[in-house]
Amino acid sequence: MAERRVSRWYFGGLASCGAACCTHPLDLLKVHLQTQQEVKMRMMGMALRVVRTDGFLALYNGLSASLCRQMTYSLTRFAIYETARDRLGQGSQGPPPFYQKVLLGAVGGFTGGFVGTPADMVNVRMQNDVKQPAHLRRNYSHALDGMYRVLREEGLKKLFSGATMASSRGALVTVGQLSCYDQAKQLVLTTGLLSDNIFTHFLASFIAGGCATFLCQPLDVLKTRLMNSQGEYRGVAHCAMETAKLGPLAFYKAASIPLLKRGLWDLTLASTEILPT
Repeated sequence: MAERRVSRWYFGGLASCGAACCTHPLDLLKVHLQTQQEVKMRMMGMALRVVRTDGFLALYNGLSASLCRQMTYSLTRFAIYETARDRLGQGSQGPPPFYQKVLLGAVGGFTGGFVGTPADMVNVRMQNDVKQPAHLRRNYSHALDGMYRVLREEGLKKLFSGATMASSRGALVTVGQLSCYDQAKQLVLTTGLLSDNIFTHFLASFIAGGCATFLCQPLDVLKTRLMNSQGEYRGVAHCAMETAKLGPLAFYKAASIPLLKRGLWDLTLASTEILPT
């Protein structure tokens, strides 16, 4: 008898933390590239600059905030999406239809994005710190220190700066990442050409990563700029207009990095599905 394999929502949250440890340098480079006013450097040039200026470990600046973000954002969205999906699938003829997966993904991602906004903002700031002149660096010791200092020095409202973008981005990412992953895997298995193995998970993961990157990259750019701003933007619309002045491709700045990152990320998350019960 074949061994039954299932996923648990907390597997996704823990796997997200593990994936963050591996992909954090890519995330840091993405933030640096997205906050450039003009395209002066590409990914490799930026990586060499960071290492030359501040050492190899500078690529892991803000890791504590990234892990804190995953323990809030990812755990919340996985808990909502997977719990509700499994409930809808109980007693029915099969998995829920795609539109229900999209709705669940949007609700779970939006909620997770809002819950994770404070850690996300501190993460962006800590990652961008190494790019700043010494006198402009915020020098947060770790994620909790960063959130405390923002709350004390700038107020509660600033702690949720970029929450609209983070929540909207979270909804789109979760639709692309979880809903599209489930649907892609279901379609691949329906063909009968592949069985439920690691290659199927790998294929579905990269399809989902491409969908998620296409859907949310413009919001990701705006979120990063808003969270890293020092008062230069009056709001989301103003930030979007200022970014648009750099050309339409400015909204897809450094898109190759999140595409690579999400492919690796989704594969890590998919690996939790092949754990035996």
